[in-house]
Amino acid sequence: MIYAAYGSNLDPGQMAGRCPHSPTRGVGWLPGWRLTFGGDGWDGALPTLAEQPGGQVFVGLYDVGESDVAALDGWESADSGLYRKLTVRVATLDGELPAWTYVLNDFEGGLPSARTIGILADAAEAAGAPDDYVAELRRRQCASGW
Repeated sequence: MIYAAYGSNLDPGQMAGRCPHSPTRGVGWLPGWRLTFGGDGWDGALPTLAEQPGGQVFVGLYDVGESDVAALDGWESADSGLYRKLTVRVATLDGELPAWTYVLNDFEGGLPSARTIGILADAAEAAGAPDDYVAELRRRQCASGW
C-alpha cells in the first residue's frame, strides 16, 4: 500500500533512514484536507490533518514494504495510539490513488513550536513542494517559548 507523508516524513532522506525498504513513489496532493495541529506534545502541538472543502495538503508518496510498516508505526506513535491510520485519496499527475496516512487521535488546536514548523517546511522543500506551499508553512504561527 502507498503511504502519504505530510509531515517530517516528506523528507526522502529521513524516510530512507526510517524505512530503508520503502522507495519513494512520487508526490501528490490531498484534496479536501488541510494541515493543522493538535494535542499537546513535549514540543507544542503536533501535526495532523483535518477535512476542509477546498483545502489541499502536499504529500510525499512511498511504497511501504511489509518489513517497514511496524517501524513506521513506531516512529509515528501509531503503535501507542497517539496517531491512527486513515485511508485517503491522493491526486497525482497520473490520476487519483488510494493511500494511507496518519492522523492525530486528539483534539485540534494549539500551536506548534518554531522547531516543528522548521522541520515541516524543510521536509516539504526536500520533497519538491512548490515554493508558495513551503513559504506558507514557514509563515505559520508558532507557540512562544519553544
